[in-house]
Amino acid sequence: MSRFLTTLQTEQLGKWKHRLLTDLVLEDDLGTFTAPAGYQTDFASLQVLHNVVLFVFFALVAGYGNLAATIHDQLYTTGQLPRKDCDAVFYRALRAEGVAAWRAFIMWLGVRLGGKGHYQRASS
Repeated sequence: MSRFLTTLQTEQLGKWKHRLLTDLVLEDDLGTFTAPAGYQTDFASLQVLHNVVLFVFFALVAGYGNLAATIHDQLYTTGQLPRKDCDAVFYRALRAEGVAAWRAFIMWLGVRLGGKGHYQRASS
């Protein structure tokens, strides 16, 4: 089970980029995760989905899960968890944010299928 301990406060830097004005903190079964103030995110990275083939997918998930996506971006950037765990935290965070289970599943599936190239392993 996950729950957000803070709210999302950002400033828009460009069409897709946002910067956190305050820390975003998620409490999860695997620990407490923080995207720090100043962290830049593109939320769910959906700009790559603007094509005819994937438009239906885009329409189903656009505008949902910005808090969860920000934590997920932070986890992928730091590599503090294995990728599979990052994606599980993402799903639970989506649900904690109030995203419907079916929509959260679609978003989780999207990161499982397309996120590998964005994941950074932590340095040993």
